[in-house]
Amino acid sequence: MSLKKYVEKRDFTKTSEPKAGRSKDKDKLMFVIQKHDATRLHYDFRLEMEGVLKSWAVPKGPSTDPKTKRLAMMVEDHPFDYRNFEGIIPQGEYGGGTVIVWDEGTYEPIEEIKGKKAQEKHLLKQLKDGSLKIKLHGEKLEGEFALVKTHGMGENGWLLIKHKDDFASATDITKKDKSVLSGKTIEKMEKTSEKVWKDGGERDVEKEKPKKASKKKLHEPADEIADMADDTAEEKLDASAILKKAPKGKIPTGIKPMLATLVNEPFDDPDWIYEVKWDGYRTLGFINKGEVQLLSRNNKDFNEKYYPLKKLLESWKLNAVIDGEILVLNDKGVSNFGALQNWRSEADGELVLYIFDILWYEGKNLMDLPLIERQAIMRDVIPTDDDRVRLSQTFKANGTEFFEAAGKIGLEGIMAKRASSTYSADNRSKDWLKIKINKRQEVVIGGFTKNEGTAKQFSSLLLGVYEGGKLQYVGKVGTGFSDKLQKEMMAKFDPLKVDKSPFGYEPDVNKPSRFRPNPPKAKATWLKPELVCEVSFAEVTSDGVFRHPSFEGMRDDKKAKDVVREMEAETDEIVEEEHHPEKKTSAKHKLVSAPKEGVKRTLLNPKEETQVKKICGHDLKFTHLSKVYWPEDGITKRDMFNYYYQVAEYILPYLKDRPQSLNRFPNGIHGPSFYQKDVRGKSPDWVKTFPYTTSEGEDKDYLVGHDEATLLWMASLGCIEMNPWFSRIQSPDTPDYCIIDLDPDKNTFDQVIEAAQEVKKVLDALDVPSFCKTSGSTGMHIYIPLGAKYDYDQSQMFARLIVNIVHQQIPDYTSLERMVKNRGGKMYLDFLQNRPGATIAGPYSLRPKPGATVSMPLHWDEVKPGLTMKHFTIHNTIDRLKKEGDLFKGVLGKGIDLEKTIKKAQSIFK
Repeated sequence: MSLKKYVEKRDFTKTSEPKAGRSKDKDKLMFVIQKHDATRLHYDFRLEMEGVLKSWAVPKGPSTDPKTKRLAMMVEDHPFDYRNFEGIIPQGEYGGGTVIVWDEGTYEPIEEIKGKKAQEKHLLKQLKDGSLKIKLHGEKLEGEFALVKTHGMGENGWLLIKHKDDFASATDITKKDKSVLSGKTIEKMEKTSEKVWKDGGERDVEKEKPKKASKKKLHEPADEIADMADDTAEEKLDASAILKKAPKGKIPTGIKPMLATLVNEPFDDPDWIYEVKWDGYRTLGFINKGEVQLLSRNNKDFNEKYYPLKKLLESWKLNAVIDGEILVLNDKGVSNFGALQNWRSEADGELVLYIFDILWYEGKNLMDLPLIERQAIMRDVIPTDDDRVRLSQTFKANGTEFFEAAGKIGLEGIMAKRASSTYSADNRSKDWLKIKINKRQEVVIGGFTKNEGTAKQFSSLLLGVYEGGKLQYVGKVGTGFSDKLQKEMMAKFDPLKVDKSPFGYEPDVNKPSRFRPNPPKAKATWLKPELVCEVSFAEVTSDGVFRHPSFEGMRDDKKAKDVVREMEAETDEIVEEEHHPEKKTSAKHKLVSAPKEGVKRTLLNPKEETQVKKICGHDLKFTHLSKVYWPEDGITKRDMFNYYYQVAEYILPYLKDRPQSLNRFPNGIHGPSFYQKDVRGKSPDWVKTFPYTTSEGEDKDYLVGHDEATLLWMASLGCIEMNPWFSRIQSPDTPDYCIIDLDPDKNTFDQVIEAAQEVKKVLDALDVPSFCKTSGSTGMHIYIPLGAKYDYDQSQMFARLIVNIVHQQIPDYTSLERMVKNRGGKMYLDFLQNRPGATIAGPYSLRPKPGATVSMPLHWDEVKPGLTMKHFTIHNTIDRLKKEGDLFKGVLGKGIDLEKTIKKAQSIFK
């Protein structure tokens, strides 16, 4: 095999490492293990094959305990004569540090094969297949070992495993720390050696012994990162067992990737794992029944542009939804964003898809599983036989050291992800953090300038970001362009030229604003703000302008309206918050921290009629605050806003990622009201929406619940009550729960209570968990968790089964008739709510009823005669929540096994 990589990494005028060599033994294959104290202490395991030494770096050294699996990162082939090399590699050279020959001997396949050539042929096939099984005959190591390629550590990751045999032992073999050639330990070699071992003997080196590379200085960052991966490799999770327990679900559609929060510095925390932050295009890949769709983070189709990856994924014999990054790598394995941006064909560089998450696999919804379980499944099921698809390595390591090592390699930054985090699509989560080594920012191109006498297409680009819905100027960039690129960009600029500045103010170079810096006025050509590019820069001035920016490339994968200024959050604040359970919600629904005991927050002061507040980074305007919404009770619009601000922590889990039906009461509960479903062109840019097509073929957008700002914007429309879908946009056809709606006519509320108790009896007999709440109007709602494993038809079928049984128990005052006139004044046991697009008032929602009642979750022992709707109102809900907490959170938990439950119902209620 070629020693090209080995030679390229070494300067043989400075190091005495051997250049070549050939085995003279015609009968036996040789092995050697060298102990190497370089950036970090590790062991180099080498096997003779094809005239060279196939080599693996083993960070923790070999183990003779079969229960202990050691990471072994395959490195470049070494010359055969390297088997006798020990001594000192000069500081500053590749692998600088001290080497001893820790063990050596002969080896052979476990299978009985005669002849060195036949053995070698057999071993090379095993090497190619990723499973080497060998028998060592060394001075320290004896018996059977296996080298097994693992998909969890990238294309070079292997595990070194001792087989159970007579030589297996729990004793730490690395405590035998002397060289089998010189008898020296690493420490003694460092202190006494003024020679290196070369060509089987000692040779003189420079009199002044070079110092060992500092362990703090990451001289070999690639090796350093490989060392850090060790702990993760040994934590093997049973992917098949995890898959078995994962909930069923249809392949998600219309989703966008989970995004990370930018923080200001790296950190160390054992509950987090670290990954490389790749400088490429984020993509979600949908593979289903042989069809592939690669989408950008804004659902732009990548199929045609990156056709080789599409074709490769089409060859996979699986159905899955994956999350990853498309890159073009340079010869050092570092992403070249410019090459990716200019990629047109395979002649422009080889595309690589780094996959770091899996969201759905073969009918199983994986998004609610912890990250480490999703990644275990990913490593188990994703094919990696083609080098164009790689699994991103994860490191359970020291985050600050990993960050420094990434910087040494020239990477853009690192990612930190909470190991237990679930996948929250289309959400910028605090469970995923990004730490940038170099400052970079996506910006909108608002125009360009051209200096007099220049031959260039343009001199600089005028850049902006959106703040408060307006494009604000952040500086100009004039470096980083080739002549060819400028011509290509001008072709894109020509149809976008306009007469007026797209920035949110009139340029005035004579009166520059401290906080609103003005773009240069002279010779500017303005453009419609539709194109996005990325720049690197040194820092941001107090005026918000980028200093020393450099153009990095166009960003075709991001919409201009989504480009806002990235602000680094304080790492300590976010990570510290994650350490305190009382400051966070469940892992599934990370939203805002619960209020501290005794603290009653209010959003709006009691005097001003119009107030503007910044909520979740967005300016919201609240007007006509004294308008009375509940006349009988004197409750105002201001009171409603303050209520939803205070209850946000509790209500948001039941609104998040769910399309909303907006029931608007702009003039209070007795004024005209109407339902609004379409918000296309009527909502702020930051509001999340979900597209749908009407029966007439019209394309419209639902508003999607997301955060406090969305909740309060809905309230500002006069939405007294919140009406979410039963399913989320990630799985719109599979509801999270089934609902039985008890809808009285001429019944007393005590009869509603009696019917609810009867439903509870039936469900208890089936061992089905159930959660009840008042409707806030006249009835009650009973929720049954489904875990998004079944479609609406199945949910409705189950609800119908339950209400049929209940109706048989209490037929005197209940009805299953849909038409009101056919019910005879009886209570309707409504199962038909379980259908796509249906909504009812969600938990903790206010209702447009006298008394400002609330749809309140209850303990089942509270469901008894004497209970009334007016027990739960705008006035006492917050105090109740502080005392009781969220009684409804089980609704969003693991769903029931519907098939088993129906079979049980058929056997019990014949």
